[in-house]
Amino acid sequence: MTVALAAPHHDAVAAGRQAAEAGGNALDAALAAAVMLTVVYPHQCAIGGDLIAVVRAPGGATHAVLAAGTAPAAVLTAAGGWSRVPRQGAHAVTVPGIVAGWTAIAGLGASRPLSGPFRGAARMAREGAVVSEGLARAIASEGDAVVADPGLSSVFLDGDGRPLGAGEIFRQPALAGTLDRLAADPADIYTGETARRLVAALRAAGGTHTEDDFAGYAPEVVPALTVDAAGRRWSVAPPPSAGVLVPAVVRAATSEEGAPVAALVGASLRGVAARGARLGDPRVSPVDIDALLALDGTAISAAREARASGDTAAIVAIDDAGWAVTIVQSVYMTFGAGLLDPASGVLVHNRASAFVMDPASPARLAPGARPPHTLSPLIVEDGETVLVAGCQGGRAQPWILSQLLAAPGSLHAPLDELLARPRWVVGDVDLGFDQLTLVSEPGADPAAAIAAAAAGIRVAAFDGPADEAGHVQFVRIDASGGVAAASDPRADGAGIIVPTPKQEEQS
Repeated sequence: MTVALAAPHHDAVAAGRQAAEAGGNALDAALAAAVMLTVVYPHQCAIGGDLIAVVRAPGGATHAVLAAGTAPAAVLTAAGGWSRVPRQGAHAVTVPGIVAGWTAIAGLGASRPLSGPFRGAARMAREGAVVSEGLARAIASEGDAVVADPGLSSVFLDGDGRPLGAGEIFRQPALAGTLDRLAADPADIYTGETARRLVAALRAAGGTHTEDDFAGYAPEVVPALTVDAAGRRWSVAPPPSAGVLVPAVVRAATSEEGAPVAALVGASLRGVAARGARLGDPRVSPVDIDALLALDGTAISAAREARASGDTAAIVAIDDAGWAVTIVQSVYMTFGAGLLDPASGVLVHNRASAFVMDPASPARLAPGARPPHTLSPLIVEDGETVLVAGCQGGRAQPWILSQLLAAPGSLHAPLDELLARPRWVVGDVDLGFDQLTLVSEPGADPAAAIAAAAAGIRVAAFDGPADEAGHVQFVRIDASGGVAAASDPRADGAGIIVPTPKQEEQS
């Protein structure tokens, strides 16, 4: 079996390679990389975060795993007088879904137990990982939050209180112990010692979380939402994921006459409005999929989510036996809620800050609700080629992915060249602006800025290639069985092809 894998950190890629070389399939390789990422890329994902995935089986059946965390049952007892959910602290924390998500993915077709990835990640946490360029940028940009929290400062500051820089070593012994417990029983984070420690830490910080909130958590595994657009089949996760906006934008942009870039910008702007008006948790309030597909943003709520920057890591894998998976996992904002429990070593996310307090909104805060989710894993196929994609990029993920994949020949283009192209994104608070803005990397097609300005949207520019423009991961298989992989140059990872030992001997 040959496995193609891409992830945003070289240690995660190495873990995935090891799993594949040991006989694992694409799911095994992706899960090993995903677990390792929570140790080496903690500013973007952690076992105290969430996960959304899309898994394709060899026969073509495709499922979504929605491991989005839920609000505590007693959350509204603390919400009196809130105009918005706090951006950090214990009230910004939903029950973390990522570990349950890994277990669900493994149950769909992995061939190896999760204990191996957990033990490998524990070893890395205990012995120490190298601070990557991306992590160093995050430590520097969130310096006040790191200093303010005893757990964060114990990991990311040196003995003199200085922020760690790229190339230095950071160790997480408490997290190593937690990962060892998860190797024995992944449910420990929901019903065991890890759950008890996290609940105690969150309640000490003012949260309303209980052990029952953790014990009652379960991910949702459902058929993927499939949409035909631009002559291709797009498989995405249903709400609360924003993934449906990718084919919606592609369909709208490619059905319009005129310049393709201008059409993409216009469709993306409509997508921003549709997301704000329509996206939420269908288990709490009806979510109109058809309206999202139509990019209908009427009656948009005035409430806006908090900024989501540096929040996410994507892992994608495919093999020539037919397995494919895209896992997108997150702590939402950089370093999540700004809380790292010293007892368990677990950094918790701040996904609850994506709720709004408007009772008429489908994204409203409610007990047991899941917030609207930026995570948008994607599998797209055209009958000859299957391409698997995942993206870091906050609320801009749909606009980034549609920008890369809308063109008719994009599924067959050289993946490295596709990822290296300069991009533009649209957003507001998620990009650090007080109003909707289109921001371009140097060298991006100027037609995007022209179209935005014509629509009355503010235009700005990044200084160079930007994390906010997304860390995209691609793998692909064609009709002949040939595989390819590529990792975004804005990240710290790689795309690799792992042949079986027999193939290596013959080559």
